[in-house]
Amino acid sequence: MLPGNETVAKLLTRCLFWASVFILNELLIANPFATGEELPRVFVLRTSDLIEVRKRVQSNDSFLFTAVNRLKHDADNALNAGPFSVTNKTLLPPSDDKHDYMSIAPYWWPDPNSPSGLPYVRRDGQINPERDKTSDRGALDAMIQSIKTLGLAYFLTGRESYATQAAKLLHVWFLDEATKMNPNLKYAQAIPGRNQGRGAGIIETHNLPGLIDAVGLLRGSPAWSTNDQSALEKWFDAYLTWLLESPEGRVESQARNNHGSWYDVQIASFALFVDKKDLARKILGEFGTKRIAEQIEPDGRQPRELERTQSWNYSLFNLEALFDAASLGNNIELDLWNFETPDKRSVRKALDWLLPFAIGAKKWSYEQISSWQPEKLAPFLRRAALRYHELSYERTISKLSGVTGGERMQLLYPK
Repeated sequence: MLPGNETVAKLLTRCLFWASVFILNELLIANPFATGEELPRVFVLRTSDLIEVRKRVQSNDSFLFTAVNRLKHDADNALNAGPFSVTNKTLLPPSDDKHDYMSIAPYWWPDPNSPSGLPYVRRDGQINPERDKTSDRGALDAMIQSIKTLGLAYFLTGRESYATQAAKLLHVWFLDEATKMNPNLKYAQAIPGRNQGRGAGIIETHNLPGLIDAVGLLRGSPAWSTNDQSALEKWFDAYLTWLLESPEGRVESQARNNHGSWYDVQIASFALFVDKKDLARKILGEFGTKRIAEQIEPDGRQPRELERTQSWNYSLFNLEALFDAASLGNNIELDLWNFETPDKRSVRKALDWLLPFAIGAKKWSYEQISSWQPEKLAPFLRRAALRYHELSYERTISKLSGVTGGERMQLLYPK
């Protein structure tokens, strides 16, 4: 051995040791969960965004003050919400099983020219109040919104009462034998005089991917056990099978508007939740050519949504599904955010087409029978600013009337 080689070896060993210590320290600073705390299991939301927001909340970031206070207020109210169950309805579905979900199609009304009012006739965009008197839709929506609020509030504050209430609501709707919903939507959006349910009713569970993310925010709480998690995954696996194999699900999968987009988002989200990544990869792998290319024009218009009487709302509704699909794609290393056809159809182009109308640079000339709400574009702009690393989207938010700073987007998609 040459003189000095042993000294050099010791020096190299020491350098490697301290380099590893430095790298580990940096990882722990960048990721506080690296010490062993479980990461939230989310699919539409991004773990890194949530961790950043929680750190900012814990450091009393003044920019988030209004949004955090509103969230806490909503979560405190949700402590007294429900419990919600499909078994609470007074009318029974055609199956005579109170555990089967049932609802009435929202835009269908009694025929004024028929003595019995049957069959019902369509008035697009005009909600028949009968819908909320005789269906499970309202309870479903209230349950989902309550759990989304409680899950986020628990994750950001660590208050166990929020997790306990969320777990209670999940048990009643999905798990408890006496009150749980059967995993199907066979009797959803029925049209009196025409059918007992239809594939279009599957749109009523479009918010369940958000609920799945909220469940992921309960991870680590004593209120939500591994057995609870397994039981919920079993329910969603059964619902996923029904969506794929039932006549209603097959019909909805062929829809060429927002219904088709949200069908794919549900399938992909549920597949990821129950660890069927190959299915998620198949659905999202086809999403670009099947949904984006078919629903968005080269200039960014969404013609199938613009033909509706609530054209602004439906354009945003479909865009949300496109955004969520792109977010889900991140879980399987699929980039739908930048998918583009040869003639320039893309998710980003759809957003850019809507933007000048929201800030008043152009006048909306399509039918919109409800109030004009440009502020509804704000969450899309925030998400686009983060995903495309484009500050102009963030700056545009300040040009929208009606944005207060207390919106939930401040906590889900950090500025």
